[in-house]
Amino acid sequence: MNLDFKESDGILLLFLKGDYLNFDSPQKLESLLSFIANSNIKSVKIETTNLTLWDSSLLSVLFQIAKAAEHKNIKFDFVSLPNDLKHMLQLALTVDRKPTLPKETKEDFFTEIGHLSLIVWNAFNRGCSFISDATKSFIRLISHKAIMRPVDFLFALDACGPKAIGIVSLISFMVGLILAFVGAIQLKDFGAQIYVASLVTIGMIRIMGAIMAGIIMAGRTGASYAATIGTMQVNEEIDALKTMGIPITDFLVLPRLCALVIAMPLLTMLADFVGMLGGAFVGVVMLDIAPEEYWKYAWNAFGLKNFLVGVFHGLVFGYIIALCGCYYGINCGRNADSVGVATTKAVVSSIVWMIVITGIITVICEGLGL
Repeated sequence: MNLDFKESDGILLLFLKGDYLNFDSPQKLESLLSFIANSNIKSVKIETTNLTLWDSSLLSVLFQIAKAAEHKNIKFDFVSLPNDLKHMLQLALTVDRKPTLPKETKEDFFTEIGHLSLIVWNAFNRGCSFISDATKSFIRLISHKAIMRPVDFLFALDACGPKAIGIVSLISFMVGLILAFVGAIQLKDFGAQIYVASLVTIGMIRIMGAIMAGIIMAGRTGASYAATIGTMQVNEEIDALKTMGIPITDFLVLPRLCALVIAMPLLTMLADFVGMLGGAFVGVVMLDIAPEEYWKYAWNAFGLKNFLVGVFHGLVFGYIIALCGCYYGINCGRNADSVGVATTKAVVSSIVWMIVITGIITVICEGLGL
């Protein structure tokens, strides 16, 4: 286990003799490298006639000698090495350890617009195809041909229904309380605090109850759908279902869609009445309004038309949240980061589409006089 060498006519001969297993002689290696750096030799040759056993430690030593010779523009001849050792050393010397990054070519404005248009168009097609598949699954459910297990539906209904009552009630109560405070600030100037009851009632039952329940369920249930189905995509469980011939929309999307469409109108009604209780708390406790008077004005403001419009909002919001959560879950990538991205997109898309649909429904209701 030595690094014996000698110089002859400008050639450095390195003799490898015996076994080189777990070779560890930093002093000998340092001496050899120093000699190469300070001499005027023209080439380095290796004599391996008596070399028997070796491992990667010898490869490391030869690599350092080769780099030192390369630094001094000295020819390094390792042809005499055993084939395996020679191939590994050649590979180590030819790999680019600092690869150059490809130059980014900036495309012109119209090309970028074209690429963006294709991305939007493809996303639109995927979304329409997914909605179409979900609708076909619902039709198959009505005709009793859908492959949906009742236990999956009940599990999803329990997750987005009873388990969501607490958070929906708390947020709705606070929203009703805030609406009452904001309204009271303005109505006090006219001595009309009693109309806080009408303000809170109309605001909650027509739109605010549905919106607050929708936002909560988008962050709670929509994200859960995207994360659950996305994890199944990462674990290749969805591929397994496809291999067995099971329609994905029937087995994964339909139970969640039905559960949320049923739960959201009920949660919207809960949010409406709890929000009215929050307004009543402010009106009775803070504004010294008699409870009988408060509920009298609240009942007069409570219209069936407004109530049904709010429940319809909740129904549509449930459909949107379920579709967004399942869509981004099924179209998730194959790594953990993709699951996080899919969850984020599901929540953001749900909230954005809820606001867009609210505007559309409001315009339609205005046109119909509702």
